[in-house]
Amino acid sequence: MILDHETARTGCQRNGDSPFFISVKTMKLHAYPHFVEKLTPSSYPHLFLIRNKIITTMFSSLYPFAFILSLATLSGWFFFRDDERRSDLFRKFFLLSLTSFGVSWVMADGQWGYKFPILMREMLVLGAVPVLLSVFRKNKWAYLVALLGVLTGLRFLYFEKLKSTFPQQIETPKITTQPTSFGLDPNGELLIEIKEGAQLADIQAVLDKFSLVALPAFKPNDAAATDLDDYFVVDVPSVQDLSKVKEELANLAAIEWLEDNEQVSLSPMEVEPMRPTPGINKKYGINDPGLPNLWGFEAMKVDELYTVLKDKKPKKRALIAILDTGVDANHEDLKANFTSTKSTYDTDRAGHGTHCAGIAAAVSNNGVGVASFSQTNDFVQVTSVKVLSDGGSGTQQSIIKGMLEAADKGADVLSLSLGGLSSDSRQRTYQKALDYANKKGCIVVVAAGNSNRNAKDFVPANVDGVITVSAVDTVLGRASFSNLVQDLKMGVAAPGVKIYSTIPGSVYATFNGTSMATPYVAGLVGLMKSLNPDLTTKEAYKILNDTGVETKNTKETGRLIQPSAAVGKLGN
Repeated sequence: MILDHETARTGCQRNGDSPFFISVKTMKLHAYPHFVEKLTPSSYPHLFLIRNKIITTMFSSLYPFAFILSLATLSGWFFFRDDERRSDLFRKFFLLSLTSFGVSWVMADGQWGYKFPILMREMLVLGAVPVLLSVFRKNKWAYLVALLGVLTGLRFLYFEKLKSTFPQQIETPKITTQPTSFGLDPNGELLIEIKEGAQLADIQAVLDKFSLVALPAFKPNDAAATDLDDYFVVDVPSVQDLSKVKEELANLAAIEWLEDNEQVSLSPMEVEPMRPTPGINKKYGINDPGLPNLWGFEAMKVDELYTVLKDKKPKKRALIAILDTGVDANHEDLKANFTSTKSTYDTDRAGHGTHCAGIAAAVSNNGVGVASFSQTNDFVQVTSVKVLSDGGSGTQQSIIKGMLEAADKGADVLSLSLGGLSSDSRQRTYQKALDYANKKGCIVVVAAGNSNRNAKDFVPANVDGVITVSAVDTVLGRASFSNLVQDLKMGVAAPGVKIYSTIPGSVYATFNGTSMATPYVAGLVGLMKSLNPDLTTKEAYKILNDTGVETKNTKETGRLIQPSAAVGKLGN
């Protein structure tokens, strides 16, 4: 199956600013200079973005020259330390150069976590060169020749590194085209379940016949709560033997179940413009500069939610697990709400998982980026369970392992912006994983998919017991790509077009897809779980459905979630 989610983004921006362009309205400022004193970042974000970019670029360019000048004047001060007049002159030049270097380091374009190691590197060089030159201090000409040699060497060997230090180069998600089908995992094509009381030795003859390798597929902490510990992943060395292997394994008395271990992968990403809604920060009472880009907040009446939440106290801080490509744990708009499950899950080279995390649980009212449903940030927190590779691919086994791990780590909500059309008529393993998660108190929210087809043919969207999310566009019609949820038991809708959120490197972008609609629902369910920790999936869905509003295609999409009404339905 394929992870069939259209994802779109604009060029990367910092701190929620809009893309780099100047509107006609902004250009008119040149004709009316008296307006300048009234400018604020919220009223003219494009102009302020350009101004800030010019400033940071200027200091980034100054940085290498200030460093070299600091090194040269320090060396001169060191050499003439016995000559009071010259020593004092070089000391003053050094302090001036060092101040310029320090200011350029502070103002240069880069994150603090990147800047501090760079500063340590430069200080090491700045201290080492005078010590090295002290060997030649007794001989004036030897010292000058050595100094000239060092500066020349630094010019050709180190200056280019200095020039490229700032602005910081941040890796952002690449726009790539993926094949539409990936088949089975070449390192483990099949998943089999051994019957209770049977052993792997009971099927060893067939394993040996085809040189098969069978390894435990899942290791749930609570083995008594599921029989997923009886599952094995089977590597079939010769693809030509696959049908024969499946036939012989299926006929063994010790085999309870057999299904394909299908691969998944992210779909192509397409650039989409944003639809800003200017001037709404005052209405919402928060200062996140990216708020005007969150058109979905208006559709979901999030300002009313914030009013309702002022009288609510969470009984717990619910944990939302994003099962995806990982999450950038150090993102400026996520880290205060992020808790780590495992350090290897706390980076995201693909960007998909970080974008979903921002939708579900971005830090609100912190002066940067975007916002989420929790205005005060004390209702939910977010974590990452990496089930897809850096390239955005994974397998059925990796996703199910992630579901078990998230449940074992105490997650309240699992958000799965993944899935796809399956070759199997049933996916029993997904069902068992869902049952395990439910027993642990988890509510599982999954994407409907982006193939403009019926979601009943897609997994895990069609698994009995999940809340499946379709995507609506900016006019509240079914998004052109969104699968239909009309034949599923628990389908709802959320905004999924032109969704602005976090991506790795403390930057922001706009994506499309049911992948984006899903964390909106996961974020709301997490909020509900914080107020009612015993809330079940069926109870949550009933509230979402009863309080949701009609879309232009309600039968196909389900009802559009309304967070304020849903929280109000919980009572006190």
